[in-house]
Amino acid sequence: MSNNTNNGRLTSLDALRGFVMFWIMSGEHIIHALAKAAPIPVFVWMSSQLHHTEWDGITFYDMIFPVFLFVAGVSMPFSFEKKMKIAGVTSPMELPSSEKRKIYLSMLKRTCILLILGFVVNGLLRFDGFDQTRFASVLGRIGLAWFFAGLIFLNFDLKKQIYWFIGILIGYFLAMKLIPVPGFGAGILTKEGSLEAYIDRMFLPGRLHSQVYDPEGLFSTIPAIATALLGMFLGTFLKAKNDFSITQKVLIMIVSAIILIVIGLLWDYSFPINKHLWSSSFVCFVGGFSILFFTFFYLTIDVLGFHKWAFPLLLIGSNSILIYMASEGLVNFKHTADYVFGGLIKFSSIDWQPVFTTMSVTLVQLALLYFLYKRKWFLKV
Repeated sequence: MSNNTNNGRLTSLDALRGFVMFWIMSGEHIIHALAKAAPIPVFVWMSSQLHHTEWDGITFYDMIFPVFLFVAGVSMPFSFEKKMKIAGVTSPMELPSSEKRKIYLSMLKRTCILLILGFVVNGLLRFDGFDQTRFASVLGRIGLAWFFAGLIFLNFDLKKQIYWFIGILIGYFLAMKLIPVPGFGAGILTKEGSLEAYIDRMFLPGRLHSQVYDPEGLFSTIPAIATALLGMFLGTFLKAKNDFSITQKVLIMIVSAIILIVIGLLWDYSFPINKHLWSSSFVCFVGGFSILFFTFFYLTIDVLGFHKWAFPLLLIGSNSILIYMASEGLVNFKHTADYVFGGLIKFSSIDWQPVFTTMSVTLVQLALLYFLYKRKWFLKV
């Protein structure tokens, strides 16, 4: 039995990051193809879970983005550990002003890079014109939410961080329910009538993802800060020196997850669980599942020491931003996979050829990631 929380590194974080990124980079296509080739209930159900919900409600696919942001939050307390040891302090709040300024600049640089990379993924370099360029992005939201959550983490103690978390969720809920939208009124949580959509139409430049709103828009980035904070709470709990045994820590995490899921389900009655709006109920519900996902990986990898099974996930997680950008269109993995494996795949039955084709794409992606991993080439932002 091992526990890597003491050496400042959690292997489970990279594995969990790789797990959620796997479904985006190619895993979803494997399951969709399997559901068509062998339409047994488990594959059909899994395929149904790998689509975003139309509006209210939730699927596993809706959880991928917030879990990734949650993991970024968990990492923050560990990333500051070395700086705090050098400065001889026990809390980020106690860091000298000069050191904090360096951290702020580093965080701002990271956020700007993520914003720019998000623009590139959205097709900025196609130069389609300002009006046809989408400026909101997944990477941009990660950068902004992580940045503002980091400012809260650096300047407030845990108790006040929790106040921020609660205040953000309740404040967002009240704003969405009480502030009237011209032509619709207050509390209209539709694609066209929500306050979030109205703010996007009024203030978000360029093209909106869904014409009348953007799922990574301006106002809904505020509750995403709470998602990152939730990860920071977990990271703080794990690295804190206390008398809890591993078993007690795991139980605390599981109970916390269940409480958050129940809160999310209850809140759903007045503020529906909705990924597009990043509703407060969505933050709580997915936050609970994020803790459960992490608990599984933490217990299996960092505590029990079972690492080998997760190696492909570590390859993905250690270069997650790079493989995300590549699979979103910067690299044509299908062309390479067809060139290498296409001849062999033609010998299989017609129904199963799409399955083997999607699997071959994953093999090519993993081969690239393995090459980068062995040479220690990582896209660090």
